[in-house]
Amino acid sequence: MKKMILIAGPCVIESKELVFKVAKELVSLNEDERIEFYFKSSFDKANRTSIDSFRGPGLEEGLKILEAVKKEFSMKILTDIHESSQAKAVAEVADVLQIPAFLCRQTDLLVAAAKTKAKINIKKGQFLNPSDIKYSIKKVLQSRGEKEEGFEIAKKHGVFVAERGSSFGYGNLVVDMRSLLIMREFAPVIFDATHSVQMPGALGGKSGGQREFIEPLARAAAAVGVDGFFFETHINPCEALCDGANMLDTKRLKECVKTLLKLSEL
Repeated sequence: MKKMILIAGPCVIESKELVFKVAKELVSLNEDERIEFYFKSSFDKANRTSIDSFRGPGLEEGLKILEAVKKEFSMKILTDIHESSQAKAVAEVADVLQIPAFLCRQTDLLVAAAKTKAKINIKKGQFLNPSDIKYSIKKVLQSRGEKEEGFEIAKKHGVFVAERGSSFGYGNLVVDMRSLLIMREFAPVIFDATHSVQMPGALGGKSGGQREFIEPLARAAAAVGVDGFFFETHINPCEALCDGANMLDTKRLKECVKTLLKLSEL
């Protein structure tokens, strides 16, 4: 049975208590035989709009919290890296290293991630032609000694790519559903449903979002055909310290996943 990849968790590690509350809410998804689940949270959000924005606890403390989640809830872990020097240490805890969208072409970062044993999720930049993501994938595959390329080869090496929309004028993102099929020629595709409704800089020094469109876009991506979904989720998104405007609460997430599983089966 083909499993649906599901990446979910709070945008950033606000505290160990908050992370554990969210993880506890997501246990049923982790235990669902139809789902390949990864708990996601960032130890550092190095690309926040404002220098005054909350970034997270940092590498050392953040990894301790993620490792505690892994042990307590038997969950696989996904988290971002922003610098090549972070890859080795993060891969000792995380099962998947995520390459942020703004850094998707950074060769040293991709190569450093490829030299670990972790899987890699490359988020397509908002500025990138979807067909050009193949070059980022190729950097990873060649760094792992792979001469061939394509969907099955990337899957074998645990390389995913994520769609999170393309810049459309200022402060807006639009998802072109064609990109899901284009990128799927090169690797398994994850649809980032929550960042796709983000409105960069819309709240004056921080990003806004339109969470009412998260579920419709996710259903559309399921109908087109993707390998998995990425959702940032929170107990109370309105109180989140990062990306609250484009997050689902955990209850709505679980209802949404039920629908996506049905669509994926079709």
